[in-house]
Amino acid sequence: MSGQSVIVTAGASGIGLAIARSFLEAGARVAICDLNAEAFAQVKAEHPDIQTLQADIAREDQAIASVAEVVRLHGRVDVLVNNAGIAGACAPIADISAADWIRSFDVNVHGVFFMLRAVLPDMTARGTGAIINISTGSVFTLPAGRADYVASKWALEGLTRAAAKELGPLGIRVNAIRPGFVDSARMRSILGQKAKAEDTTMEALEQRFLDYISMRTKVQPEDIARMAVFLASESARFVTGQLVSVDGNIEWEN
Repeated sequence: MSGQSVIVTAGASGIGLAIARSFLEAGARVAICDLNAEAFAQVKAEHPDIQTLQADIAREDQAIASVAEVVRLHGRVDVLVNNAGIAGACAPIADISAADWIRSFDVNVHGVFFMLRAVLPDMTARGTGAIINISTGSVFTLPAGRADYVASKWALEGLTRAAAKELGPLGIRVNAIRPGFVDSARMRSILGQKAKAEDTTMEALEQRFLDYISMRTKVQPEDIARMAVFLASESARFVTGQLVSVDGNIEWEN
């Protein structure tokens, strides 16, 4: 990945930051987009070579401006990692507001589309590029109270496969990663809400989830990051249109 130009959305924390670090360690030039500008100071303190851009990628103008700035800084965009996503309302369908539903699709689908479309002129002109979208293992497990989230991620996967077919002849590869039970702050927040709703403990709920994972352990953000680097690399030059699970094998059957 030496010298490659990479954009990671929601790259200031969690899985996004792990992905940004892994690309940096592989020799890439990395730019992160994030709404949380307060987190940039810590990122820059640890990784001064990472470019930071404050942006709400669910707004088309900001997505376009972010890509244009990276092209100005790096001369091109070789890799786009669409990591930005929100957990949704975490509520029964009857309690999901129209605003919550729309916001889930704005970030999880429209933002991905805006970023993908924004990098196309540069990638198409050079006849090469890799786009990696972060989906979820929840498309299989279909957890209760996550209808807006699951529906938006199914839409993201549809976009991934359609884009792979359309952009393949142009030399652009498009894949998605399906993370499983990730050891992250967001997952802990979701578990906390679910445990409270079910009047149980987070530990008991976590064990229930682990019982359905063949490897009986949580996925680390770095596991997702390593897969992203692989999918962007020359080693994956004929891998496109794939929905790759990194989950320790979820055995859940619906």
